Amino acid sequence: MKLAIAVTGASGVELGVKFVRYLPKEIEAHVVVSDNALTVDTFENSGAVLHRNDDIAASVSSGSFGVDATAIIPCSMNTLAKIACGISDNLPTRIAAVALKEQKKLLLAPREMPFSAIALENMHKLATLGVIIAPPVIGYYADIRDIEAMERFIIGKWYDALGIENDLYQRWKG
Repeated sequence: MKLAIAVTGASGVELGVKFVRYLPKEIEAHVVVSDNALTVDTFENSGAVLHRNDDIAASVSSGSFGVDATAIIPCSMNTLAKIACGISDNLPTRIAAVALKEQKKLLLAPREMPFSAIALENMHKLATLGVIIAPPVIGYYADIRDIEAMERFIIGKWYDALGIENDLYQRWKG
């Protein structure tokens, strides 16, 4: 599987970092870090291919590159609004536009709360286009006892939505 991952915004970046860190080795990961996120140094030893935020001509910006799925974790409200309006002025918004154009899985993890009516309207618009809107929400049924278990649960649920096998959290056995 070829996966494009963008990390946008300033808060919640740790989830994006761990999302990449926990990926199975057979996943070909391409990572873009926005200017407001952590420095690219954070991803240097992840095994992922790194792309500059401003490199609109990067391989992952073309539908013919063959990305299977795209995730933007976390997804700032600015990035979400641009995607909802079809603006692709940087690499994260461009790879989202390509995912929409190619009808590939696109997962957005909005990170701010409470959500404004405008943000909810943008999320609704994107959800009707098939975008997976998946903010980091705790699942109490997973017997979460600490922050690491909570993060593993959230990342595991994102992997599930993208079709990536994982054992990051305890599944319901009801």
